[in-house]
Amino acid sequence: MANLEPLIQSIPVAPLKLASLEGCRTLADQVNNYLVSFRHESPTNVGQADSLQGYCADSYLLECECPRFGSGEGKGVLKESVRGCDLFIMVDVTNYSLTYRVNGYENHMSPDNHYQDLKRIISAADGKARRINVIMPFLYEGRQHKRSKRESLDCALMLQELVDMGVSNILTFDAHDPRVSNSIPLHGFDSFMPTYQFLKALVNSVPDFVIDNDHLMIISPDEGAMGRAVYFSNILGVDMGMFYKRRDYSTVVNGKNPIVAHEFLGDDVKGKDVIIIDDMISSGESMLDVAKQLKEREAGRVFVCTTFGLFTDGLAKFDEYYEKGYISKVVTTNLNYRPQELLTRPYYQEADMSKFLASIIDALNHNVSISSVQSPTDKIHKLLEKYKNER
Repeated sequence: MANLEPLIQSIPVAPLKLASLEGCRTLADQVNNYLVSFRHESPTNVGQADSLQGYCADSYLLECECPRFGSGEGKGVLKESVRGCDLFIMVDVTNYSLTYRVNGYENHMSPDNHYQDLKRIISAADGKARRINVIMPFLYEGRQHKRSKRESLDCALMLQELVDMGVSNILTFDAHDPRVSNSIPLHGFDSFMPTYQFLKALVNSVPDFVIDNDHLMIISPDEGAMGRAVYFSNILGVDMGMFYKRRDYSTVVNGKNPIVAHEFLGDDVKGKDVIIIDDMISSGESMLDVAKQLKEREAGRVFVCTTFGLFTDGLAKFDEYYEKGYISKVVTTNLNYRPQELLTRPYYQEADMSKFLASIIDALNHNVSISSVQSPTDKIHKLLEKYKNER
């Protein structure tokens, strides 16, 4: 944790409880372990806080479940009291590995199913918990954040529905468009970036990784990722380039206009390692096309860094491009479900977010500024200083 002073000088809002829906249990276990470690081993557990009941617990996990009837209908069940607690509910709406049965048929859980289960747990705790906070790393319907023609505004409706149910804070990571928070201007909405974790994963997994303007360049695969790429390039002191997508707006394929071509804007990438940074890999088609074009421009190694790796069309194309040398590393976080086969790929590298998430929860529970506890810019500067000293 970057700055313990605000935590030492404060006491929690209420006893901490962490409720995880089934699709998010692995990440929740890791976060819980860090929370236990923080409060047992750090200086924050001395003085006023240490005397509070339940502050230094062996576990903060709350047992809960969403069983289903034979018809497919479900209910939320809390197996212990949450009265007076500061409740954090974790949900991964992208976990398609879970199944349920309807009249004998097996269905895979969709984002809609996970969202309904989230509301069930909120409903079970509402009116009893002191405060309810939702941790939704992949923002449900985050890509449907604006209206074009006659369309539903699903993400805004979801946020409004949660706050109407009594949710105080909504925490997400790398929201597709953070401006969606305008739909709930009087309530807490925070979107965090994994920039530090990306850089740490690359530094630790690539032995000859060189961070300077002569050897490295940051690439935005489209105009939507410009903000991420600008921040990354500025803090590393390297150049940035951008691709923009030319689409065929006369047709719609799989709910979107197909990409005709990627056009590049930026300096020469010849001989330089490049980092392509974006919020997610969905099918991966766009990302792989950008990687191929960079290699055709004689770029060095291509590192892909995205917050969420969904891989909706499988891994075959990524395997092929790795074998051809178009990509060297694919870095994603552990914030969403990833199949086991991905974790064994030689090009895959995980950016662990569990400690960062645990420190955010700890800070919110103490009701102190999140930025004072975690400052990515300061942490990146320290990592770069350590990196330079070890070279």
